[in-house]
Amino acid sequence: MEPLKGLILSGGKGTRLRPITHTSAKQLVPVANKPVLFYGIEAMADVGITEVGIVIAPDTGREIEQAVGDGSRFGVRASYILQSEPLGLAHAVLAAEPFLQGSAFVMYLGDNLLQGGISELVAAFREHAPDALILLTHVSDPENYGVAELANVSVGEPSRVVRLVEKPKAPASDLALVGVYMFTAQIHDAARAISPSGRGELEITDAIQQLLDGGKRVESHIVRGWWKDTGRLEDMLEANRLILDNLVGRVDGELIDSRVDGRVVVEAGASLERTTVRGPAIIGAGARLSDCYVGPYTAVGERCTIAGAEVEHSILLAGCTVSELDGRMESSLLGRNVTVRRGDRQPRAYRFMVGDNSDISIL
Repeated sequence: MEPLKGLILSGGKGTRLRPITHTSAKQLVPVANKPVLFYGIEAMADVGITEVGIVIAPDTGREIEQAVGDGSRFGVRASYILQSEPLGLAHAVLAAEPFLQGSAFVMYLGDNLLQGGISELVAAFREHAPDALILLTHVSDPENYGVAELANVSVGEPSRVVRLVEKPKAPASDLALVGVYMFTAQIHDAARAISPSGRGELEITDAIQQLLDGGKRVESHIVRGWWKDTGRLEDMLEANRLILDNLVGRVDGELIDSRVDGRVVVEAGASLERTTVRGPAIIGAGARLSDCYVGPYTAVGERCTIAGAEVEHSILLAGCTVSELDGRMESSLLGRNVTVRRGDRQPRAYRFMVGDNSDISIL
C-alpha cells in the first residue's frame, strides 16, 4: 500500500462548549494542558503519516493555523483546507480531495481523543486492504450516534459491516462510530453520490453506506480502550481525568514550603509557596500558586495564579486567577484570563464554566 495521508477535521462551531468556544476553536481547548487537536496530529505522526491536511472553518481557521504552524514540531507537513460552510463530514472529504490526490487516508475528528492512538487501526487497514475501515465502540445511547450493524463481532479483529444508520430511532446494535475512519479514494465518488440529510449535511455514514450498496468491502475495528468526544464540559473533564491518569510525575519548577503527592508535573518557571498539590495534576509554566490546595485531576495552565483557594477536578486555561475562595472550586472549566475571586459573601462550593477574559466576583 502506498503511503497514507492524514485528514483532521477541525471546523464546527463548538456550540456545546460555549461560552468557551465563543472566542476559541473547540479543538484548541486543552486537556492536560495540551490542545485536543494536538493529540490527533501526534497519533498521525506515531504511525508514520507525514502529510496531514487540516480542514478548517472561516471563523476559527486562522487560530488553528497559528497554533499548528507548518506541522514540523509534530514531525508532519501540515496543509490547510478551507470548508466554507459546515455541510457535513462527507462534504469535508470532498473539500479535501485536491489535497488527498487519490491517496488512501486516515480521517480523524479533531475534537476526539482515543487511548493508544491509531496504530492498530492502521495495521488492520494495511493487512486486510478493505475499501474502508471504521472504528466502533460500545455506547449506552446509540440513538445519538451513527450506528453499525455487523455480520460478526470480535473485539480486536476486523468485522464486516452490513449497514450504517445515522442516529437511528431503533438502533440495531450499540456499536457507534468513533471519529476515526480509514478510506481509499473511492469514498469521494460515494460522497458525490449521496444527498444531504434532513439536517442539510452530507453524512459520512451515508457515504459509507453508499460504498456498501455498491458492493464495496467495509470493515470495522472495535476500540479496546477508551474514546472521548470532547464536545461538552463533562466530556472535557473526563478526558482530562483519563489523560492525567497516565501522567509521569516530574518537578521542574520551584517548591517553597510546599509538597506534591503522587503523580504531579510542575513545569519549569512555575512557583509554589505554602501549597499542596495532590496528583494526578499538572501545573503549567510560569504559574504562581500560594497558600492553596490543588487536588487530583486538575490541569492548571501556564501563567495561572491560585492564591488562598482550593481547586480540584478542573481545567484552568492560561492566565487564569483564582483567589481567596472559602469553598473548593471543583468540576470547572475556566477560559483564558478568567478571574474568580471572593466578594463580600460567598457560598461554600463553586462550579463554573466561564468564557475567555471574564471577571467573576462571588457575592
